Amino acid sequence: MDYKKAGVDIEAGYRSVELMKEYVKGTHRSEVLGGIGGFSGAFSASALKGMEKPVLLSGTDGVGTKLKLAFLMERHDTVGIDCVAMCVNDVACAGAEPLFFLDYIACGRNIPEKIAEIVKGVAEGCRQAGAALVGGETAEHPGLMPEEEYDLAGFSVGIADEKDLITGQNIREGDVLIGMASSGVHSNGFSLVRRVFDMTKESLDTYYEELGATLGETLLTPTKIYVKALRSIKDAGVTVKGASHITGGGFYENIPRMLPEGIRAEVKKDSYEVPPIFRLLQKKGDIEEHVMYNTYNMGLGMVLAVSPEDADITLEAVRKAGEVPYVVGSCKAGEKGVDIC
Repeated sequence: MDYKKAGVDIEAGYRSVELMKEYVKGTHRSEVLGGIGGFSGAFSASALKGMEKPVLLSGTDGVGTKLKLAFLMERHDTVGIDCVAMCVNDVACAGAEPLFFLDYIACGRNIPEKIAEIVKGVAEGCRQAGAALVGGETAEHPGLMPEEEYDLAGFSVGIADEKDLITGQNIREGDVLIGMASSGVHSNGFSLVRRVFDMTKESLDTYYEELGATLGETLLTPTKIYVKALRSIKDAGVTVKGASHITGGGFYENIPRMLPEGIRAEVKKDSYEVPPIFRLLQKKGDIEEHVMYNTYNMGLGMVLAVSPEDADITLEAVRKAGEVPYVVGSCKAGEKGVDIC
């Protein structure tokens, strides 16, 4: 008896590391010290220089049951982007620059080529965010999960000067809400998605005219990463008063998280384009509109609050970063919360 016969292939682990090295190296910043394969990832603290009161911010998250679609479609190169996005968007909407990222992959069986494809996606997400992939862990868990399945989670650390933190505390009545377009469902609400649509290869390969793609391609579209857009806004001299990453809980849970007491947000439903996938999902599942806005991003992956005089500059800065912005509403006096009208 040996470890391989017990279900853990150490040699496959070595092979996985070799295959992913090129992707990891492509994310490295000047602050990265050492290479892949050590017991920890080293990152120089030189990024703290020049800041009055440097603050470290961190975020951790996973991809959730969206992974089930990746298994069915046998496509593993995009979910890593989702994993990075879920973490770095949270860090960035607090006003921080993501510095580095670590991933954790738990699998039923280590298939090096599959692991390398997952890490390829993680590296692409890090590249989009400007963060270094400094380490990770691949754990083989025979008997704990099916051989063909895996789980993916990550952890990001960013930095900001305390004076630049986005806290929402200075949001006032009359401030403008700017929404940035999502790429689709992102990485939330897939337990409901999987109840509405048949989760078979045939169903996911079905082409929908209104989507302009197959259902599977549409649903696997990676989560948008908004780090560059937020950096562009800052570089334009705009002070973002509040930022909300629209994830699980949709509008009703996430937008109030950026608001101070005594301020209520009002979002106009007709102020932006809702992607067709949400209309299809709502119709197929006979889902109430309130549930849709309480579960999904409905086409807005990030919502910002800015002063009225900064609205046009913000819109231009977001476009410059390659994202699509909309003026979607405003802030008013009232009980903390959000109205969608």
